[in-house]
Amino acid sequence: MHHDESTPPTDFTALAVSRALDNVADGGKPFACLIVRDGEVVVEAVNHVAQTGDPTAHAEIRAIRAAAEQGITDLGGYEVVVTAYPCPMCLGALYYAQPDRVVYAASREQEGEHYEDGNRLMTLATFYDEYAKPVEERALRAEQGSVEDPTAPFRAWSARHAD
Repeated sequence: MHHDESTPPTDFTALAVSRALDNVADGGKPFACLIVRDGEVVVEAVNHVAQTGDPTAHAEIRAIRAAAEQGITDLGGYEVVVTAYPCPMCLGALYYAQPDRVVYAASREQEGEHYEDGNRLMTLATFYDEYAKPVEERALRAEQGSVEDPTAPFRAWSARHAD
């Protein structure tokens, strides 16, 4: 069921769920994201991981990128409406984008009753906790490489942007 574009939506959470259902019908994953300002949807996106094979093509990431393409680089004054509480990747992106608030239809627990989007490194249930662990205890192995001057790019940036 597609939303009638001639009438402005008043229930954005229901619209996000509707867009996610449309995406499932189109062969995609069950996620959608709306960026709303002053009672209007400014940007909408759905998850395109299945369609593209890009594991970062979550609805929130795609919506933030679409907003940036429109010149919206700070979501202060905007609300983000999503199908489910954001995964850690999207949550991190939203912290960088800085919307006024996030509204979600399903909690992670509600989502997890019917859907699992994990992989060999994590599950919905463990993913958030991964970030709080010391680097050496995380499922994703990471080690610091050896380079003569690892802070050179950061010093160059600071020098270039000094007051």
